[in-house]
Amino acid sequence: MTGPINLLELEDLARAKLAQNAFDYYVSGAHDEITLRNNRSAFDRIEFLYRVLVDVSERSMATTVLGHEISMPVVLAPTAFHRMACPDGELATARAASNAKTLMILSSLSNTRVEEVCVAGDGPVFFQQYIYKDRGATKALMERAHAAGAEALVITVDAPKLGSRERDVRNRFHLPEGLSVENMVAEGYGEVAAPPNDSGLSAYFASLIDPSFSWKDLDWLRSVTPLPIVLKGLVREDDAKRAADSGVEGIVVSNHGGRQLDTSIATIDALPGVVDAVDGRVEVYMDGGVRRGTDVLKAIAYGARAVLIGRPILWGLAYDGEAGATLALELLRAEIDLAMTLAGTPTLADVTRDLVR
Repeated sequence: MTGPINLLELEDLARAKLAQNAFDYYVSGAHDEITLRNNRSAFDRIEFLYRVLVDVSERSMATTVLGHEISMPVVLAPTAFHRMACPDGELATARAASNAKTLMILSSLSNTRVEEVCVAGDGPVFFQQYIYKDRGATKALMERAHAAGAEALVITVDAPKLGSRERDVRNRFHLPEGLSVENMVAEGYGEVAAPPNDSGLSAYFASLIDPSFSWKDLDWLRSVTPLPIVLKGLVREDDAKRAADSGVEGIVVSNHGGRQLDTSIATIDALPGVVDAVDGRVEVYMDGGVRRGTDVLKAIAYGARAVLIGRPILWGLAYDGEAGATLALELLRAEIDLAMTLAGTPTLADVTRDLVR
């Protein structure tokens, strides 16, 4: 058999194809990368108490996210700068999501305009938004996303400043010639250059992203968009309760892939407390470290409606563009199906918390 048979092998193949500046940007975590590693290793500590003598001859992993039907509980996380991985960039990603009958969350830091991405496939697209100091530019971009057909806004709340990703500092990370933050070019905020002794993206955040954005600003968000709002980057139960109280429609339990505050709690460890805290009032998703179908099943058992995967899609793009990203999703789908079969859970409704410890 040729080609990768799991997402870990896909990463190894992508490493060989990507420029060092790009691979380090995609793969890196903050500081000592402890949270980056713990996101993954935390799954290994969770054990299944699987069921036997269950009829698993027919299985379904279909679910919904904010009412949108998807074929499996896996959503494409917002990740930046896909054209560093392949020429079609986010267009290839959108088509891969469509091929897999799931949804894509487009990063506002994409190399492709939201208007192009929303029509590249036939599946739903959510739009991830950072809040710029220039609130007029922020509002204009949210309005563009809505007009383009985005079905929800995903507001990243764990990045008032960029975490120190030391690989990027060492590389003086910058976008290659010809690439930009395409959605913000019209506002004059499209360039990510290489400053001396720093990451270009870190400098971009420090100069442009609003660190004063807080709970009181959710009313402003509601006033400028009719779209459902999902908050991405929560790990605390009290923050989750406050988010539910505020009327948002969803929460992503996330530590930004281990790229912000190092030694933060692993997201799978934070998930059950957040789920209990919101008590069904909002949909809860999680990301961070998901590489196996068993990881997905564990997240569902702890109460996630779906998981988000980020880096594996980038590895797929680097490996073989749209086909590679589609392969990443299908490899994961096959593993979820096998895990459901062996755990005695023919539907996601059967994946209950007593399945794990």
